[in-house]
Amino acid sequence: MFLLVPALALAHPGHGHGGFGAGFVHPLLGLDHLLAMAGIGFWAARQHTLRGTLGVIGAFLGAVVLGFAVGAGQGAQPLVEFGIIGSLLITGALIFGARRVPMAAAAAIAGLFALFHGHAHGAEMAAGLSAALFASGFTLASALLLTAGAGLAAAAARMRQMRPMERVGGGVLVASGVYLLIVV
Repeated sequence: MFLLVPALALAHPGHGHGGFGAGFVHPLLGLDHLLAMAGIGFWAARQHTLRGTLGVIGAFLGAVVLGFAVGAGQGAQPLVEFGIIGSLLITGALIFGARRVPMAAAAAIAGLFALFHGHAHGAEMAAGLSAALFASGFTLASALLLTAGAGLAAAAARMRQMRPMERVGGGVLVASGVYLLIVV
C-alpha cells in the first residue's frame, strides 16, 4: 500500500530536519531507505563471516556520513534519487541471485550505495539546524536497519529458509526499485 503513494515511498518530502529524532526517523519512514538498508544488511550477512559482515556494514555507515557531508555542501542533485533507486535494484538482484563477491568488493558496493543515501539526507538539511544531531540520528537508524537485515539473514539460515527468503526479499527490492523508477 505504501508503494502506491510516492511521497511515502521516497523518504525525502515532508520530514522535519533539525535534530536527532528527525534524523532517526528519516530512514525508517522512507521506504526507499528502509528497504535498501535492510537489504544491504541481509546481503552483507550472506557474503561473509561476522567480521566481514561488520566490515561491509561499517563501510556503508562511513560512506553514508561522507555522502551526508557532500550533500549538505552541494544541495539537491537530480541523479541522486536514481542512485538510491539503483541501490534497490542492484541489491535486490544480488540477493535474488544469491551473488557473493569478495569482501572488498562488497564493501565498495555498499559504500557506493551509501553515498547516494547520505547525499539525499545532507541535501535536505535546512540552514541553521544541527547537522551533527541529524546525522547522528540517521546514522544510528541506518545501523539498526543494516543490523536488522543481517539478523533476518541469520534467522533464515537457522530455519533453513535462506533460498525462499532470498527470492522473496530480492524480488521485493527489485519490484520496489522498478516502481520507484516509474513514479520518480
